[in-house]
Amino acid sequence: MNKSDLIKDVANQSGLTQTEARNAVDNLVKLIIKKVGAGQSVNLRGFGTFRAVHRSARKAQHPRTRKTINVAAKKVPVFRASPEWKETLRKKR
Repeated sequence: MNKSDLIKDVANQSGLTQTEARNAVDNLVKLIIKKVGAGQSVNLRGFGTFRAVHRSARKAQHPRTRKTINVAAKKVPVFRASPEWKETLRKKR
C-alpha cells in the first residue's frame, strides 16, 4: 500500500472526498514530523509511538575502501509499534 492507496481507503471508509482525505493524511504526516522534530513523541494508542533518538558520534568503516571514517552525532526518527498491534500480528500467523 502506498500513500495514494491509503488516501483512497481513508476516503472510502470515512465518507470524505479524496481531496479531504488527502489533506487529512498530509496534515497528519506534517504534524508528526513537526512534533518529533521539536523533540516530542507522538503516541497513537493502539498503533505506536514516533520519537527522535540521539545517536552518538562514532567511528565506522567505509564498506568499499575499508577506510575509517568519523560519523557525526545526529538525531534519527524511530517508530515503535504498540503492544496491541504486535499481538495482532502474532495471532495472524
